[in-house]
Amino acid sequence: MATDCPEAPGEPDGDTLTVALHREELQVGTRVVDTGRGVRIHKTVSEHPHHIDETLPYDELDVRHVIVDKVVPLSEAPSTRQEGDTLIVPVVEEVLVTERRLRIKEEVHITRIQRSRSQSGTVMLRAEDVVVERFDEGPHKEASSTIRR
Repeated sequence: MATDCPEAPGEPDGDTLTVALHREELQVGTRVVDTGRGVRIHKTVSEHPHHIDETLPYDELDVRHVIVDKVVPLSEAPSTRQEGDTLIVPVVEEVLVTERRLRIKEEVHITRIQRSRSQSGTVMLRAEDVVVERFDEGPHKEASSTIRR
């Protein structure tokens, strides 16, 4: 027997016991392998007409001049006010009398009127089509698929 390890103490008759030790090692690496596989992508863009018909709201203003012809003291000078959908803007002038007073000459009444109209037309929408060709090993194995979005 070979003596790869020291004699174990306490063995009877001086016999030696040999234990073989083994260790595995691993080496990891990478390498480039040409598999002959690949893909080819074809992309096309197409336009398709799309008809739209929408109702669009808009505002119209009705402006009227309303004659008031009223004299008021300076302390009661009128200001712009809102009555419902109508904005009233007072127009004043100074008038010379024995004292200064404000006379409301007129008011401008502005009324908001909501209306709507139909709007139609044609818009162009684009769509993309993609064809993917896959190449596997071997000269006659070729597959293709179409993707549309």
